[in-house]
Amino acid sequence: QVQLVESGGGLVQPGGSLRLSCAASGTIFNIYAMGWYRQAPGKQRELVATTTSSGSTNYADSVKGRFTISRDNAKNTVYLQMNSLKPEDTALYYCNTDVMTTTFRRHDYWGQGTKVTVSS
Repeated sequence: QVQLVESGGGLVQPGGSLRLSCAASGTIFNIYAMGWYRQAPGKQRELVATTTSSGSTNYADSVKGRFTISRDNAKNTVYLQMNSLKPEDTALYYCNTDVMTTTFRRHDYWGQGTKVTVSS
């Protein structure tokens, strides 16, 4: 089994910053893509940012220039640095990883979500 533990969410004023972390542990042989998605109340889950094992990144247009995704492969951890936060960034943020397990099965795993609220 693979577990994802997210941290770093909270309440922040518009223009503020937060840093999310997601650590993967368990029966991991290799991790391919890692990423962050978010779901606002009443809306569908959407991609925020992803990064491959080689470091390539992809961002939603709405966060380009404000958010930065990074990963520490040695720690099986992905980060999301969020700057210049806006009220429309308020959502439940989910970590996602594409994992090859030690039994050589490839599977997508999701974290339980960390809440980000941007409000004055």
